[in-house]
Amino acid sequence: MDRILVTGALGQIGSELVINLRKKYGDDRVIATDIRMPADTTLRDSGPFEFLDVQDEHHITRVMQQYKIDTIFHLAAVLSAIGETRPNIAWQVNVGGLYHILEAARQYKCALFFPSSIGVFGPSTPVEDTPQDTIMRPETMYGVSKLSGELLCDYYQKRFGIDTRGVRFPGLISYETEPGGGTTDYAVEMFFEAIKHKKYTCYLKPDTSLDMMYMPDAIKAMIDIMEADPQKLVHRNAFNITAMSFSPEILAAAIRDYIPDFVIDYEIDPVRQAIADSWPDSMDDSAARAEWGWNPKYGLEAMTSDMIEKITKRLYRTT
Repeated sequence: MDRILVTGALGQIGSELVINLRKKYGDDRVIATDIRMPADTTLRDSGPFEFLDVQDEHHITRVMQQYKIDTIFHLAAVLSAIGETRPNIAWQVNVGGLYHILEAARQYKCALFFPSSIGVFGPSTPVEDTPQDTIMRPETMYGVSKLSGELLCDYYQKRFGIDTRGVRFPGLISYETEPGGGTTDYAVEMFFEAIKHKKYTCYLKPDTSLDMMYMPDAIKAMIDIMEADPQKLVHRNAFNITAMSFSPEILAAAIRDYIPDFVIDYEIDPVRQAIADSWPDSMDDSAARAEWGWNPKYGLEAMTSDMIEKITKRLYRTT
């Protein structure tokens, strides 16, 4: 990776990925892009930043030519809960935007990372230890668009030889960025509310188990798969990866180890609950472990300890 483009750089994943890529490859070699300007000067001032709308191929062409990009991390997307309220926008951004990026990758001979999601699975998918290769009939626009993205990446790899790679992310947990409209965002909200108010009202049922991952592991997974030997990648575009599986009541219990008087109650959102009910409880990520050495560092206990420490410092840092 010599000149790296990151779309959706101000999102939950992108904001942390850009900083890590710049530390690893150099500030000037990582071009952050988004459809809004960064309020935080850290990302804007640490390296190149460009306005880029992934639905406009002219924007993409300008940036590709200006910076001579050879690797793309395409993170611009509309997430699950927002996708159900604005399905037309979700399709345009998640599928149309990816198509424009794939065309740019074909034209300029770039490697491409595309993040898929557990959202590609549906009610007919095996719930426990969901296989790498299994039935996929998503019932949300987010899931449909992400599955379409997996197939598009497969097509461009087989038809044009584009080096496309990707993973299916579970819910991602981070202390750095505010939640962006995902069904699993309750986990991040719970940490912040527990520390600030010692109380949280959850929109999912207490026993709703879902796969989760701490952001440092997610960032490492993206970099590792793009650095992996392509000859060893059988699946390439849609590796199951996971680190832990828990429900709201299990996470609340873990938080109480540090905040004993934390209280949780529930007001179920039928839209997000229906989305969660259509997703796996746990995924089989043995293909990722075998093909490129996936091995997460953080489980529930380690993640909970680090989240509480980092959020507390962030909220109550002293000068």
